[in-house]
Amino acid sequence: MSIKVTNISKIYGEQKALNDVSFEVNTGEIVGFLGPNGAGKSTMMKILTCFIPQTSGTATVFGFDVAEQSLEVRKNVGYLPEHNPLYLDMYVKEYLEFIGGLHHLKNINSRIAEMIEMTGLQIEQKKKIGALSKGYRQRVGLAQALIHDPKVLILDEPTTGLDPNQLEEIRNLIIQVGKEKTVMLSTHIMQEVEAVCDRVIIVNNGQIVANDKTSIIQKTQTQNKQFITVEFDKETSRNSLKTITDVYDAKNISGNSWQIEALSNKDIRTDIFQFAVKNGLIVLTLHKEEQRLEDVFKHLTK
Repeated sequence: MSIKVTNISKIYGEQKALNDVSFEVNTGEIVGFLGPNGAGKSTMMKILTCFIPQTSGTATVFGFDVAEQSLEVRKNVGYLPEHNPLYLDMYVKEYLEFIGGLHHLKNINSRIAEMIEMTGLQIEQKKKIGALSKGYRQRVGLAQALIHDPKVLILDEPTTGLDPNQLEEIRNLIIQVGKEKTVMLSTHIMQEVEAVCDRVIIVNNGQIVANDKTSIIQKTQTQNKQFITVEFDKETSRNSLKTITDVYDAKNISGNSWQIEALSNKDIRTDIFQFAVKNGLIVLTLHKEEQRLEDVFKHLTK
C-alpha cells in the first residue's frame, strides 16, 4: 500500500476544507485526484507531502505517518506543487544539483544527466530557469520531483498552461514514470485523466463523491441514461421531441441538430426514426454518444 488516508479532516478557521476523507492508493497505480476549485485537492496533497498538518485523522505513505515520520515520508515522495516554485536566477543544471544536494545523492552528476534526458531538457539545460517557457519550467519541476528516485510522485496540476504538444510530452512522461512508481495527480483536463489514470477519486466540498476505475464510474453514473445526437432536414421543437417515449430533455445544438437525453435502458433510436416519419422529417445523421468523464464530473460536482 503506497498511500493510506483514514478519516482526514482539515479545518481553516470556520471552513472545513476536508471532511472525514478516506482512501487508499496501491503501489504502481496512477490515480487522478479530481474536483472543482476549492474542493480540497491541493489541501490533501499538501498533507500527504508534509507541508501542512491535518486537523484530525491519519495518513501514511509507504507505512510512514505524515505527522510522526515526516522526514521518512519526504524521502519517499516527489512533489510538484500547483504553482511550480523554482529559483528563476539559477541555471537548470545548477538547480538540479542544489536539489540533489538536499537529498544527499551519490553520483549526483550522473543522476542529473539522467533526469535531463528523461524530461527532455537537453536543449535548455544551460539556460537560466527564468528564461525558460512554461512547458520547460514544468519539466524542471518534474525533474526535481524525480531526482531522488521517490517511490510516490504527487503532481498538482502538472500540465496547466501547456500547449497541446507539451501536454502530450508531459503526459507520456507520467505514463512512463507510472510503470515504476505510484503517481497521484490532480488536473481539470478530463482527456488527460482518461488517457493516463488507472483510477479516479473525485472530491466535492471536501468529501469523496466517487472512487473507482474511470470506466466503472462512467457506467454506474450513466445507468438508465443515454444521449442521442440527431440532425433533421427541417425544423422541429424541443416540446415535440419530448413527446418521444422516455425522452427527458432535448437541446438544440445548431440549426436542425439536437442532443436528446433519454432515461431508459432501451435504445431509443428506433423511436426517433418513427417520430421523424410521423412528422414528415428526414433523419440526416443519428449518433448515440458515450457519456464522457467530463459529463460525469459535472454531474457529481454541481
